[in-house]
Amino acid sequence: VQLVESGGGLVQPGGSLRLSCAASGSTCSSYLMSWHRQAPGKERELVASISGAGGSTNYADSVKGRFTISRDNVRNMVYLQMNSLKPEDTAVYYCNAVRVYAYWGQGTQVTVSS
Repeated sequence: VQLVESGGGLVQPGGSLRLSCAASGSTCSSYLMSWHRQAPGKERELVASISGAGGSTNYADSVKGRFTISRDNVRNMVYLQMNSLKPEDTAVYYCNAVRVYAYWGQGTQVTVSS
C-alpha cells in the first residue's frame, strides 16, 4: 500500500489544520491506520490510531480533546483534524498503515508558530 500525506503547513498557535492521507494499492479498510509525528531531535511518537471500521480510536495524552482521527474507507482516506494547535505540535506528521506489515508515507511538515 502507498500512502501520501497532505495538508501540512504553517499555522499560528490556537489555529487548526486538517491532514489527509491518501492510500492506494490496497483497500485500506483492512488496515489499522494511524498518525505519528517526529519533532527535531526527538523520537517518532504515536499521535492517534483508528481501527479498520473506524469504530475504535486511540490518542496520545498530549492531543486528547484537540485532535480527531477519522477515515473514509470508500475513498481510502484517513484524516487528522488538529485544533487548538500549540508550538509543541510542530513536527513532521506521518501516516501509517498496518496489517501484516507496516507502511509509511513520506510525511508532511506542521509548524505552529507566531
